[in-house]
Amino acid sequence: MHPSRWLPLVPIVLAAPAHAGSPAEAARIRQEFTLRNERWELQIKATADATARQALWKEKPNPQEYALQMWNCLRPSLAEDWTLEPGAWLLRITPAQALAPAPADIDTVNANPDRKGPRSPLAEAVLKIRETVEKYHLRSPKLAPMCLALVSARDPGALSLLQKIEAQNPDPKVQGVAALGQAMILKGIGDDADVMKKRLTLLRKAIVNAGDQEVDGVSISHLAEDELYIILHLSKGREAPDLDGADSAGKQIRLSDYKGKVVVLLFWNSGSTDDLDHLLELTGSMQKKFANKPFALIGVNNDPLKTLRDLQQIEGSKVTWPNYSDPTDKLAKEYRVGTRPLAYVLGPDRTIQYFGAPGSFVELAVEALLSEGMKPPSPR
Repeated sequence: MHPSRWLPLVPIVLAAPAHAGSPAEAARIRQEFTLRNERWELQIKATADATARQALWKEKPNPQEYALQMWNCLRPSLAEDWTLEPGAWLLRITPAQALAPAPADIDTVNANPDRKGPRSPLAEAVLKIRETVEKYHLRSPKLAPMCLALVSARDPGALSLLQKIEAQNPDPKVQGVAALGQAMILKGIGDDADVMKKRLTLLRKAIVNAGDQEVDGVSISHLAEDELYIILHLSKGREAPDLDGADSAGKQIRLSDYKGKVVVLLFWNSGSTDDLDHLLELTGSMQKKFANKPFALIGVNNDPLKTLRDLQQIEGSKVTWPNYSDPTDKLAKEYRVGTRPLAYVLGPDRTIQYFGAPGSFVELAVEALLSEGMKPPSPR
């Protein structure tokens, strides 16, 4: 469901009086969301036409709607341990944009210009869930799903809570999952030696204590091994994995062929953002800005082959850069890509200099690398 079709209903949902939910109600909300997603995924897989796929992406079930339903179900009962698993599910599905501050009342802002607007309902939910876990559930044996969900919650207090769980929970397996969660959060803090050492220590504990565990069908040992791979191969300053594949016309592309150029490696697809036109504007701006310089933009696209061809061949197409066709995600797995769009900025020697969402930071990283490369050699 497109956001514009349900947002007018949100005040009604939020205004509804809180009532004590139940495990059955929480299970119903999850099942409804899962079934709608499965039906939508079948539709998107069966549709190759680029225009039709973009229309279908606008019909994708909106997780914010279901996260709000789950919050109304859980909030009167957060002290009860049955809420831990559906609470973790709420954290996992909540989109980043739903955590932005709600608009403040204009008179309040004018009277207090330094005051920030109130939290959005789901930002408040994330905070309350964390606070309740810390107050009532630190020693619960059911905390493993919550430990991993806290990683995706984008809550500044998540790292501190995971440290407390690791220190105070009596179950070694929960301690191991809490250690893994900390290592995953620390990945976004930096790549200096102390942080790397801490991450490795935490990953070792995760594998020893909880390597045989699964959370939501995913092996803890597999997640820990992925984090180790990221440290060894995908951290800043590491040489990025070479990619060898083909474009939508079957022409071979090798990342190593771009040696000597600053490369933006963009993992994307036709539905990887709510505003595809905006993504294409960003890429077009970079291509124009860095034209006639040692720069290359290369896409890794996991749309069906026909969709990628349509995107590149339609009249007036803005997809003018080379793209690996990667419908099975074989190449994306080498970069451990989870969400798209995701951009890696690689130096002329293919070392990783930056990775993150496309935008100003990507462009600034490219500009800095090109400026360094164009400086005259220092006098001896």
